[in-house]
Amino acid sequence: MRGVALALSWLTVLPIRGPGHIDRSAAGAAIAAAPVAGLVLGLGTAGALWAAVAAGCAPLLAGLIGVGFLGLATRGMHLDGLCDTADGLGCYGPPERAREVMKSGGAGPFGVATLVLVLGAQAASFGALADARSWFAVVLAVTAGRVAVVLACRRGVAAAPGSGFGALVAGTQPLGVGVLWAVVAAVAAAWCVPGAWWTGPATVAVGLVAALLLVRHCVRRFGGLNGDALGAGLETTVTVVAAALSAAVG
Repeated sequence: MRGVALALSWLTVLPIRGPGHIDRSAAGAAIAAAPVAGLVLGLGTAGALWAAVAAGCAPLLAGLIGVGFLGLATRGMHLDGLCDTADGLGCYGPPERAREVMKSGGAGPFGVATLVLVLGAQAASFGALADARSWFAVVLAVTAGRVAVVLACRRGVAAAPGSGFGALVAGTQPLGVGVLWAVVAAVAAAWCVPGAWWTGPATVAVGLVAALLLVRHCVRRFGGLNGDALGAGLETTVTVVAAALSAAVG
């Protein structure tokens, strides 16, 4: 329960207090519980989409409202991480230079372009899922993004130099914890596409693999794992899973 409370405190705007002292043990428990926070956020996003559709919004507008709700509910921190990661990967120079660019506080052309592409894809995908009344697929896509975070923090992954959040969470998760969450998400996904049960699990697998490949590249490029790379991996999974499921149910 301590991990769930800290995960909700870290990953959502819910007024929940985590433990007063946060060490690697507490941080690891929170990361292990990240998919629980994803489930809460997914339910909220599906609710926002349902309300938008019920109010007569067009699918794309409903999708934009869903994306906006998710951004507000997470304080936009994962989108900020995605933007910073894109700018870091887009610059030249050694890892130190890339980390410096990521900490600059501004948004460069790579970051802006990546945000536009990802937010547009998510909005279109959420809108299509809402139009198909595939609410569970929305919940699954948002939750799967948080499963990717658990896998990215598996043991053996080092933190990037100077990364406060990365130093807390990198290498805290036994591989079995991430695999268990991935299996749960894949099994749940079997109910997302009527008549083609295998499509959902395959989509989750592709989304998680895409995120892990991105995070692995970030670890090599930045000299270790940081919070920005986790945000980028999370948003990648949400986008891939939502887009693939919207195509399958459409």
